[in-house]
Amino acid sequence: MIRDRARVVIVGSGMGGGTLAWGLAQRGIDTLVVERGYPLPRERENWLPEAVFTERRYKPDEMWRDDEGGEFHPGVHYVVGGNTKVYGASLPRFRERDFLRTEYPTAVSPAWPFSYADLEPYYSQAESLYRVHGTTGQDPSEPWRSQPYPYPALPHEPYVQETISRLAAQGLHPASTAMGVDLRPGGSCQRCQTCDGFPCRLGAKSDAETCALGPALASGSVRLMTGARITRLETDEHGRIVRLHGDVDGEPLEVEGAAFVLSAGAANSAALLLASRTDEHPEGLANSSGLLGRNYMVHNNTHIATVDPRRRNDVVFQKTVCMNDFYDDLGDGYPGGALQAIGKVQGSMMKTHATRAPLAMLDRIADRSMEWVVMTEDTPSVHNRVTVDPDGCIRIHWRRTNYDRHEAFLSKARDILKKAGYSAIFEQRFTIDMNSHMCGTAVGGADPATSVLDPWCRSHDIPNLLVVDSAFFPSSAAQNPALTIAALALRVAAETDWDEVA
Repeated sequence: MIRDRARVVIVGSGMGGGTLAWGLAQRGIDTLVVERGYPLPRERENWLPEAVFTERRYKPDEMWRDDEGGEFHPGVHYVVGGNTKVYGASLPRFRERDFLRTEYPTAVSPAWPFSYADLEPYYSQAESLYRVHGTTGQDPSEPWRSQPYPYPALPHEPYVQETISRLAAQGLHPASTAMGVDLRPGGSCQRCQTCDGFPCRLGAKSDAETCALGPALASGSVRLMTGARITRLETDEHGRIVRLHGDVDGEPLEVEGAAFVLSAGAANSAALLLASRTDEHPEGLANSSGLLGRNYMVHNNTHIATVDPRRRNDVVFQKTVCMNDFYDDLGDGYPGGALQAIGKVQGSMMKTHATRAPLAMLDRIADRSMEWVVMTEDTPSVHNRVTVDPDGCIRIHWRRTNYDRHEAFLSKARDILKKAGYSAIFEQRFTIDMNSHMCGTAVGGADPATSVLDPWCRSHDIPNLLVVDSAFFPSSAAQNPALTIAALALRVAAETDWDEVA
């Protein structure tokens, strides 16, 4: 039996857990971070598309199920730093409107229990912590900010700059993408072609391990336990959590603490609370509202490869431009979404989707294509949910929501890019296994009857339990969620009375 204890115990070391650990370290609070995985190795395979995408070298063998019982590999990574070790490092803020109630033709995006202004100071702090490069004055949807970006925007390479000119000629406002990479003077980023979706061999990506957890561990008040899979939370007769149960490489594990934080991601944090059901809590812990695991959201996304046969795309670092002209209004009075360039796709990466196409043909397409993601907001539905089967397997019940807006914005994006000279457009719509940006499964709010967590991510039901990750999100917006998770964690670290929680 392995036993440990700390004043604050955090389950998960990704954007939520790693950033919270950093915030607690600034206050000198005794903290133990419990991580299911191990540090992701820096090795030759980090930059090999075949290893990363075809062989799934850094993804778990774990299978989840859909609502009909079909199995799929989830898009998660159980490593120190979580999904941020392989994310695309796009770190935009949510817009002011994203925190307010928004009505769509067929759906509603609910308000958050606090405003953009409440989170803004922590956005600035998170941008500094995660070395964000960006600029202001280009994006018509950008929110106000109290501080400038810590570092200037990444420069565009000539091919991307020409595309920007073609978009601007249509009266549009392409803008620099807010990126978290170490391109500071003397920084370690080399602007390689293997950033988006790849681990970084150089530690130049602004991931949670590099920017937050590593410095937290160096403080001396934070410790890390790896290889520890938590399976159950135990409560006492007063309804407080007293310990975690799990194992480390098959050996039983118990971790005691005064306060417990789940930061395992929207699906796994909810699943752990559901799996901790008792006679007193037959529907799972922290579930008096009945909403735990419900309102599962994952952005309505489509990857598109736009091909201009007259132009060879020789770009190395492609992910420097986005376009948000239609974020608030698609022209019909309702919001559209975001168009973002993604990292340059190689033929072998296309092969994972276009399985029947010859690799030589895909290489020729990739040589003259530019790749984008079309992102629109999905909306919460109690029917979209995470449950746990009797054998412990996570099951995702999911049907697309607000998809008419995605279709409309996707059509607009196609028209814009065709006018920019891209005569062929290939699509890859996200499916249940492409579940990045999961959120919403432990919704935050002021009313315990309609939310799982209070506005500071604390359980309404269990006084010493918090969930600090995207499970808190009442809505998903149509922007990458990582910086908002980090800002949320910094707010919790700074504004929580940890003596009272414990």
